[in-house]
Amino acid sequence: MTTPFRYTEPLPPKAATGRTAEVYEQIARDFGISEPVTFVVLSSAPELLAPTWALMRESLIAGPGSRTGKELAALGVSLANQCPFCVDAHTVLLHATGDHALAERLARGEQPENEEHARVLAWGRHTRVPGGLAAEPYPFPREHAPGYLGTALAFHFINRIVSALLTENLLPGNAQRFRAVRSLAGRTLGRTVRRPTRPGEALALLDHPDPGEAPAWADGTPVGLAYAALLRAALAGSAGLLDADDQDVVEQTLWDWDGAHPLIALDGFPDRRERPGARLALLAALAPYRITDEDVAAWRRPEHTDHCLVRLVAYGAFAAVDRIESALNLPAEPISRT
Repeated sequence: MTTPFRYTEPLPPKAATGRTAEVYEQIARDFGISEPVTFVVLSSAPELLAPTWALMRESLIAGPGSRTGKELAALGVSLANQCPFCVDAHTVLLHATGDHALAERLARGEQPENEEHARVLAWGRHTRVPGGLAAEPYPFPREHAPGYLGTALAFHFINRIVSALLTENLLPGNAQRFRAVRSLAGRTLGRTVRRPTRPGEALALLDHPDPGEAPAWADGTPVGLAYAALLRAALAGSAGLLDADDQDVVEQTLWDWDGAHPLIALDGFPDRRERPGARLALLAALAPYRITDEDVAAWRRPEHTDHCLVRLVAYGAFAAVDRIESALNLPAEPISRT
């Protein structure tokens, strides 16, 4: 039986209890999909599931700004990160907003006809470059920045999780590649996507969010508390899995990163035989679609559970997010290679 999951075997959502079950219930209500694999794959590490959902909900779904605009930003991020699963998902969700012609133009690889839409899409693509997140003037009202910035950061994380731990197929047999399927899938989500959603409701799923940890760009919105909770959970994931030298390799490489995708030869990446954990974390950060069976096998030991693998991948993924977010007030550098 085929499965969308690479390297892990999450428990079926119907078996979930406690906080995990509460997260699934809120996802079904506010996202319109009862068991999205993008979140099921994180259920092996429940401490990551809730804040990931919270950041996406409070920014993309309930945050300030139009849903169409934020879907375009998320699509731009997904294109920049070379995540076909998420590119297809946001194309379907643009159908759900009612923007059918826009969704189909993008599905054909064309640019939006509307100049504002084109600018938002381009902004989303440029956020992979450290400093690109702050490219002003923003292509959206300044008061909507928490929603757009939170959406971009959420999908820089989710793209990496998806590319590392899921297959590329959004629907079985890649059925989303057919226009009629995309349109129908979007229309089934339309009522949920267009329904007003109260901000802040995902915060009840988090463990004591501290307002003092929220970033200034979130401007006091629930987006900031959700971001802080995910940062804390994800960056703690290296504990017991990477030694100090491994973490130094990851951090230094990301500090020098200019947003480019690695060359085919993966120059500068640790050897999988010598530092398999650091290699996996860096691949999750910079090129999760390049993670191979050999990379996972070189790292995995009998004591390494699915929980450990999800934590390690999430650490690398969020280390890249943290690099992008920390450069928010710095000028963007151009990507020098692809």
